[in-house]
Formats: sequence, structure tokens, C-alpha cells
Amino acid sequence: MSPDDRRYTKEHEWVMIEDAAAKSAVAGITDFAQDQLGDIVFFELPKVGDSLTHLGKMGEVESVKAVSDLFSPIDGVVTEINEKLLDHPELVNQDPFGEGWLIKATMTDISQLDGLMSASDYDAFTAGPQ
Repeated sequence: MSPDDRRYTKEHEWVMIEDAAAKSAVAGITDFAQDQLGDIVFFELPKVGDSLTHLGKMGEVESVKAVSDLFSPIDGVVTEINEKLLDHPELVNQDPFGEGWLIKATMTDISQLDGLMSASDYDAFTAGPQ
């Protein structure tokens, strides 16, 4: 089950508000995504100060199976990247909703979250047709 404290994209990214007043958020890829990718070996992440566009490409993830684009769940500006992933990309396999976060950002429009899926909607989406 995906955590209820965040919102999800159909591209398998998640975003969680860290501080609503400051419009700060944390984003990463879902457990479903890391499971589909298999062993992750490399991340190309945006740089601090880069602009993010909702569902625009923000980097790449490379696994033993494939190279996949990473998409931003929000509009905003990158304030921090998870430097640990540069040396230990496998953290995302181990803890995609915790230590394996990708970026922190200041959102330009917090209402964008309303257009993303809840945890239950995302879990139903990834379960596929019943």
C-alpha cells in the first residue's frame, strides 16, 4: 500500500508536502516503480535551482533492466537533491518512500496536488483491471 500522506502521478512519482506555508515538497518514485525497474544502478537528477515543470522531464533513472525518464509531479524550483543516491542509488530499491527520496522543491502552485492521485487511487491504478 502506498502512503496516504502524499499524492501520485500516472508516471509513478510521488510528492509530499513538507511545509505547506513555505510550499516546500519532497518527491520520489514509488515502490511500484522501483519494483518494476529492478536493481537501480544510477540516477541523473536535476541541479539545485533548476525549474521543474509539472510532468516535465527532471532526470533519468537507470536500472539493470532499462533507462527511464523521471517526471516532476509539480511546478517549482529544486532546493535540494538527495546526494546519497549518487553513490547509493539502491536506497530507492530499499526505501522509496523514505531514504530514497529524489528531490526537494519549492512549489509554485500547491493546488496542482489536487490533480494528482490519492494513495488509494494510485494503488488501484497500479493493480490494473480486476
